[in-house]
Amino acid sequence: MDRLETADLSDGDLWRAAAKGDPSAFGTLFERHSDAVYNHCFRRTGSWEAAEDLTSVVFLEAWRRRREVSLSGESILPWLLAVANNVVRNRDRSLRRHRRLLAKLPPAVVTPDPAEEAVSRVDDERTMRRILQVFSRLLPDEQDVLALCVWAGLSYTDAAVALGVPVGTVRSRLSRAREHLRRLAELGVDAGRTGGPAPTPRSARALAAQPATRTNGG
Repeated sequence: MDRLETADLSDGDLWRAAAKGDPSAFGTLFERHSDAVYNHCFRRTGSWEAAEDLTSVVFLEAWRRRREVSLSGESILPWLLAVANNVVRNRDRSLRRHRRLLAKLPPAVVTPDPAEEAVSRVDDERTMRRILQVFSRLLPDEQDVLALCVWAGLSYTDAAVALGVPVGTVRSRLSRAREHLRRLAELGVDAGRTGGPAPTPRSARALAAQPATRTNGG
């Protein structure tokens, strides 16, 4: 099939065609959902560059597993976001190991880069990193459900599919996450040193609920 033939097909039809080795069907799935995966990865990492790399990893993993995964709903997006959560966690573990190794080395001389990213991209990343400092205080299952239901806008049902848990569990975890954020806000938890006033968890929650927009230039 070519792209024109696949454009009007459902995710389920495209996924089944991709499972048979149709690259055009998989390409349509990529075009349909890559921005959502990219924005989700950015919200979880605070880095546009990392989000770009991780989006590629997510779809490479999807292609690799296309014959073994069957969709349980109408959209493949919940499953892709679940893969993205795992990819982000693997990256975080690798970064922690890398930082431990770097800590043992002499400090490097930093040379300013005259070709830095556009100011808007830098501001987005700085804001998202501050949000993530609060976000990281939640339990992992609270992080997942908040990212899927609030940031990615999935329904409770789709989030349940992505996480492999009952809908009631999604509701309870989201309620627990919001209560956790409320308690942090009441305590006035400092989000850390960010070169400016630290946002309260309440303000961070409001910022995090805003949809990220994929930008060009990296």
